[in-house]
Amino acid sequence: MGLRLGFIGIVTRDMAASLAFYRALGVMITEGQDDAPHVDALLDDGTALAWDTVATIQGFDPGYEPPTGGHKIALAFDKGTPEQVDAAFAELVGAGYRGHVEPWDAHWGQRYATLLDPDGNSVDLFAALPAN
Repeated sequence: MGLRLGFIGIVTRDMAASLAFYRALGVMITEGQDDAPHVDALLDDGTALAWDTVATIQGFDPGYEPPTGGHKIALAFDKGTPEQVDAAFAELVGAGYRGHVEPWDAHWGQRYATLLDPDGNSVDLFAALPAN
């Protein structure tokens, strides 16, 4: 059997705040789970995102301590067009979320921007630039 990614897990200090950010980003997360210890959602491509509270992780790993310093994971979402990168970044910053790197044209041929989720994780938005 080949290697297959099961899900991407995010450990959060504040489930409601984290879910609100990812909902604003466009992840379809069932309502009524803001106080849940664990939440799952599927992206359009079938990738599963999962959230666990720090207390949930400590329930089976008592020595777990959330990492400190820079971001712990980086997620990158393809927004389809450079204009959608700009629009999504502006919408999320306008909603009070932290922009980290404003949209720019990367030398590798993509429009790119970075936000930070409520736990400080890097969330990149990108889209291919039109061919010259």
